Amino acid sequence: MWSLPARVTLGGLCLVLTACTAGESAEQSAADGAGTGPSRSEPSRDGPRDRDKPPTATSTPPPTTTAPDRPRNQAGAALTCARQQLSGMDRQARAGQLVMIGVPADSADVPEVAVEAIATRGIGGVILTGRTGVSLTEVRKLTRKLQGLAASTESAVRLEVSVDQEGGQVQALSGPGFSPIPTALDQGQLAPAELRRAARGWGRELARAGVTLDLAPVVDVVPPGTVNEPIGAYDRQFGSTPKVVAAAGAAFVRGMQAADVATSIKHFPGLGRASGNTDTSAGVVDTVTTESDPFLRPFVAGMRAGSAYVMLSTATYTRIDPDAIAAFSPAIVDTMLRDRLGYRGVAISDDLGMAQSVANVPVGRRAVRFVAAGGDMVLTVVPEQAAAMVRALQRRAEASAGFARRMDAAALRVLTRKARAGLAECR
Repeated sequence: MWSLPARVTLGGLCLVLTACTAGESAEQSAADGAGTGPSRSEPSRDGPRDRDKPPTATSTPPPTTTAPDRPRNQAGAALTCARQQLSGMDRQARAGQLVMIGVPADSADVPEVAVEAIATRGIGGVILTGRTGVSLTEVRKLTRKLQGLAASTESAVRLEVSVDQEGGQVQALSGPGFSPIPTALDQGQLAPAELRRAARGWGRELARAGVTLDLAPVVDVVPPGTVNEPIGAYDRQFGSTPKVVAAAGAAFVRGMQAADVATSIKHFPGLGRASGNTDTSAGVVDTVTTESDPFLRPFVAGMRAGSAYVMLSTATYTRIDPDAIAAFSPAIVDTMLRDRLGYRGVAISDDLGMAQSVANVPVGRRAVRFVAAGGDMVLTVVPEQAAAMVRALQRRAEASAGFARRMDAAALRVLTRKARAGLAECR
């Protein structure tokens, strides 16, 4: 983990953001420049154009400091490894690394469509879907089988294996070997140090099961007395103020990291004040959130804590970009998340498979729009969509040099994260 200090103004308060990512400051510039040209419920999970402009620098980075458990030479080695892996991949393989598909968590038998997606399309990750009471041992059998499929591909880059393990009603794995996790609302009442210790324990269980990424925590803030369908109705929020949510979210991230499990803070730039649930409704809007909203503070805290991923919402934020959902908005992904907040980790979409918020967008176009907006990992819970998404990304890269550079930059971020996690090995 490394950090690039950048000064961010949120609601009139200047905060120093440590944007934690998959490299260190020199690597950050390299990762952005390598392959990029001059551009830059069970609650689940399109940028419309290539933009040939250089990224806006938020500040001139001072000398970089690295976390004590992530020495600088390790970060440099990860970037070198990622570049080596990228150089050996054709366009289909690069596109494949940007897609994460759903695989049922309740059986060690991998569906044939998922086998094909991993072995033939070289997809980069899986999300274990559903709610299951099978044991940790059985989940481990599944993840080993999935990683074996990935190891058999030409690149032999292993999968990011993710799961929704928030707590309460959103706990995908709950069988023998997995502890019951309280709701986030209950977690938020714990002292940060206590929550960090608890998250480390939950993370160790996930790691033993072969899970490398928890698609948590939710760092959306639901104001007091608000009726909020996607978050509040399920007690998925840590609390009702940015201060409480920021402290709890950072503690959860650090606890998981201590167990060698990555996290994804979600749902940027926030679903706590959205009009509905993007999984079940189209046209969900947030008419309140701004680029300098105090409710962004928990995201800043999660980035500073080192979250390897940030998940993009599929709601529309009318005061930031009224013309596109967040996942398809360059103003939100590229300008706000990347440039303004300085985040250089992996940007992952909320579900672009079954969510009603994207139902009217062709499947392949969903992947293209997300990557064009500045995103990296396209999440779909529908494995049958992998072929269309990989094909669309590949064809767009063949037609547009600007998009090809953007896709390469995304693949480099994904591969750097994997190299740091031991999922991509180089000589």
